[in-house]
Amino acid sequence: MTIDAPVLDSLVLLLYALGGTLMSSVLSCVPALHIYNVAGLLVVMALRVQGVVPDEALVMWMLGMVVGYAILNTIPSIFLAAPDESAIWIVLPGQKYLMQRRGFEASILTGVGGLGGIVFLLLLAPFAAGVFTTVRTIVAPHLHWILMLIIVYMLMSEWPKGGDRGPTSLARLWDGWKSLLAGLLTFTLSGILGMIIMYRSLVPTEMSFQNLLPAFMGLFAIPWVLTNLVSGEEVPRQHVATSLDVTPSLIARGVAAGSLGGIFAAFFPVVTGGIGGFIAGHATAQRDDRLFLISQGASKVVYYVGALVLFFVPGLHLTRGGMAWMISLIYIPQTPESYALALAGIALCAALAFFLLIILSRAAIVLVDRVNYRIISAVTLVMLVGIVFLFTGPGGLLIATAATGIGLIPVLWHSRRMNCMGVLLVPIVLNMSGWGPTVAGWLGLV
Repeated sequence: MTIDAPVLDSLVLLLYALGGTLMSSVLSCVPALHIYNVAGLLVVMALRVQGVVPDEALVMWMLGMVVGYAILNTIPSIFLAAPDESAIWIVLPGQKYLMQRRGFEASILTGVGGLGGIVFLLLLAPFAAGVFTTVRTIVAPHLHWILMLIIVYMLMSEWPKGGDRGPTSLARLWDGWKSLLAGLLTFTLSGILGMIIMYRSLVPTEMSFQNLLPAFMGLFAIPWVLTNLVSGEEVPRQHVATSLDVTPSLIARGVAAGSLGGIFAAFFPVVTGGIGGFIAGHATAQRDDRLFLISQGASKVVYYVGALVLFFVPGLHLTRGGMAWMISLIYIPQTPESYALALAGIALCAALAFFLLIILSRAAIVLVDRVNYRIISAVTLVMLVGIVFLFTGPGGLLIATAATGIGLIPVLWHSRRMNCMGVLLVPIVLNMSGWGPTVAGWLGLV
């Protein structure tokens, strides 16, 4: 039996996708190294040596990378506590599980949610063109005020953490309001930092595609690692569970809620998986930690992978998310066959990534069992600083230092770290509404 050329070509491209997932299995375990940073370098190299690697092969490799990263970045988020903006919510119950000797279980629950998110995307795929073309037509003129409403909801949902302690009424008032004020301050300062990055970035021009790397490192990853170093809390010996304490109905509820938030984040610009998962969690009134981990796993996978799926949808080609934007520089899908091939690659890569998640989670347990957590945190901090310097130079280090100061405010005052997303939301919303240059002028940036 012979295999015709198109089928053979498709099989080769699927192998490229699996290779990208294997590559991401290594990169995802490097604390706070975002797959987009590496993908950006691949695109720059491809543009300089055009023709050496077929565009379709590079695209499938990058597709495999993003699928693998979406599932496997759970490992450093839970075991090494260096999350990115999409994984910050996973850390909260994940760290609780870790201190209860159940870190492996938390990792696998998140992976189960991620696989559920992939199933959601595959089921949605036949209807995506009609649904999202219609939705884009309706919401396109209103994106700026929709994002403004998301900001308002984020800030208004920051509830007082205290209010009933203190010898006087004034002391109790301060106890209730300090976390709220810290949240507002965090959002404002991160928004100003975002405006500076957009209008007066210190990152070298040739590395401008890494503009946000030092900010996200400082806002999300470095403060958490510093907290680990200062606290010196020892991680208990982890238990490797052989089963999960979940029911099919619980998995279905978690996947449904997380997929709702993830596809919302994948469709709307600037809204990340963390924000989408937060909104979906409120909408579905989640309370169970298991439900939370599953839903957040689904949310971040649908956010990362769903944004790429929307790029391949015939007639839509919606550029959302960093990977879709980078791929669009070298390749535009033209046929329904490319969409079907991308979906097949996503399914295969997700299955491989989940298998790797089990293996690498066990390896992470061995690491935290044998190496002092402070040493791990110190090495992680050195790696974070090194990554910032390698990609963005001294200017990036200055941005990361300022961002770290902002990122420590929620840690010290117990407010939401999601308020740090002002670094993206503020400049984008201001520009969408036409106020960006005006505010930049007020800040002396133009």
